[in-house]
Amino acid sequence: MSEPQGSEGSTQHLPVMERKTDGTASGPQPLPEGERGPRGRFWSARRVPAGIVALLLLVAAGAFLYDVVAVRAGRSALGWRRELARQLAERPLDDTWVRVGAGVAAALGLWLLVLALTPGLRRMLPMRRTHPDVRAGLHRKAAAAALRDRAVEVAGVQSARVRMRRRKARVRALAHFRELDDVRADLDGVLDDTVRGLGLARPPAVSVRVARPGRKG
Repeated sequence: MSEPQGSEGSTQHLPVMERKTDGTASGPQPLPEGERGPRGRFWSARRVPAGIVALLLLVAAGAFLYDVVAVRAGRSALGWRRELARQLAERPLDDTWVRVGAGVAAALGLWLLVLALTPGLRRMLPMRRTHPDVRAGLHRKAAAAALRDRAVEVAGVQSARVRMRRRKARVRALAHFRELDDVRADLDGVLDDTVRGLGLARPPAVSVRVARPGRKG
């Protein structure tokens, strides 16, 4: 889902799901609990790391293949391959450059393993499944913008900032009139309803903090 457009301080009304008189909702209904698909996070395609690794392997394999074919054709091996073979044969295992090379190779391998075993796309929040063949996600910025727009609609709220995480949303609001406890109570109710209305598979907990604007000058 795309992020709502508009300036940061603007207020936008979210689309609502109207209920019909017979008690059914006009929008798509969630699947029954037993028919809902997995609610896991989206997995990144990792195109950039995969492309870099494939390019490096292609260059290295091509260089070695060219040199092997050249040797088979009666030519002498290239200087870099003879030097590499000599260095590997003569340098001891406790040599500084051997340790540095091994450390770099281990770090690169660990990085590739982390990329392979983690889903990535941390900014996409999975949404509830309403169809078995369709998965939807909401960008964190879009979810934060929705919470911020609803927060500034509460009476007494001058401005609001939202930090959205996968498990928690932190809302910081400035109230220029009304009691802070009353504003906080209204914000708790409005934001809880907004989070439920986003349709997320795992709605984040909402943490609200209300303060007075600082004095100017």
